[in-house]
Amino acid sequence: MKRIFISIVLSLSLSQTVLADAWSLDSCINYAVNHNLNIKAADIELVQGENSITEAKDAFLPTLSAGAAQNWDFGRGLTSQNTYANRNTSMFSWNAQMSLPLFQGLRAVRQLRYSRSNLTMLQHQAEAARDEVRLSVITYYLQVLYNKELLEVSREQLRLSNVQFERQKVLLEGGKVPEVDVIQAKAQVAKSEVQVVTSENDYQTSLINLAKALELNDIKGFEVEPIDDERLALLNAEDVYTNAVANYPAIRAARQGIKVADDAVSVAKSGYLPKINFNAGLGSSYYTVSGEDGHSFGKQMRDNFSKTLGFSLSVPIFDAFSTRNSIRQAKVRKLNAQIQLEQQESELHKNIRLAYYQALGAEKKYEAGKTAVIAAKAALDAMTEKYTYGKANATEWEQTQSEYITTLAQQVQAKYEMILRNRVLQFYDRK
Repeated sequence: MKRIFISIVLSLSLSQTVLADAWSLDSCINYAVNHNLNIKAADIELVQGENSITEAKDAFLPTLSAGAAQNWDFGRGLTSQNTYANRNTSMFSWNAQMSLPLFQGLRAVRQLRYSRSNLTMLQHQAEAARDEVRLSVITYYLQVLYNKELLEVSREQLRLSNVQFERQKVLLEGGKVPEVDVIQAKAQVAKSEVQVVTSENDYQTSLINLAKALELNDIKGFEVEPIDDERLALLNAEDVYTNAVANYPAIRAARQGIKVADDAVSVAKSGYLPKINFNAGLGSSYYTVSGEDGHSFGKQMRDNFSKTLGFSLSVPIFDAFSTRNSIRQAKVRKLNAQIQLEQQESELHKNIRLAYYQALGAEKKYEAGKTAVIAAKAALDAMTEKYTYGKANATEWEQTQSEYITTLAQQVQAKYEMILRNRVLQFYDRK
């Protein structure tokens, strides 16, 4: 617990500055795991869980208390001769009590078992929080790379539009094209510039989303490294699910939640059992009466000194159905935990199958896109040549250019869709 607490305090005190070098995917994941606020909150809950175990163990210890009292009585009172007289009295007393629980209806034992089960669940939940951050960082990271390549596509579109605009101005000066073609080419440049601005905004937005996942305060100079786009082997969805349902932290936490609910039912049932305590005590007192001679303080303390030993038994007979209602509530929480496990398993199965078929489709789209990009580039080159020699108009050239740019964008999308879904499957494949 001390180690976890120190790590939380240190991480909270770290200044969050952006490195000058480009960040790799691994460095982003590691930084996010060490600084993400959701993970810090999960670690704090771990500390609370460990404190609960300590508290449950302390329930086996005896309780010890001590006290003292000083009282004064004034006015008329009963004397030793069974008559009433006006007098003042003073009394000082002290005591010390110890109570040792011998049998608490098994509540302490069951509470300790419950606290340990709960700590195990919190450990799984903390690891699940780390997994959630890791998967989010992977998604945001690939989104940054995707938007960066789309930005390059938009810049390529602007470059082609500028080249064509300059060519049209030259042809206009030579009297080979009408002025309307130059105007159309200039309009295409303006449209391409707008697209570049849009793509730049999308890229900056994706950087902000990634920086937020890393809990970075500033994205100035924040860049990411390209990843190896080597194609990963497509895993079988059912095999991935089998491994994930056995080892994925979120599922293990949900499964442990049922065990915690079972232990909570056991704790609640302890209310039906009796309790036995061993009690011991010490005490003495000093008493004085005005107008009468009494023994000294020391003598009275010795003479009035008392010792007590005893056992107490408490048998529950009727507690206004408090125990019964606690058991019912605990059983409802167990049913809820079972439903949550089924929901998480169903959601996990859906996510894995969806990632598999999306990866499969993206892979086919990516392969087909390679041929489509080559064909679209060849068509653009041919149309540019025809347009240069007046055998095609500006509208036809713009349409061919648009098809080429669209094909490039679709290829980039398929590429990162394939990478993302494959990495999701690799992420869930726990062995």
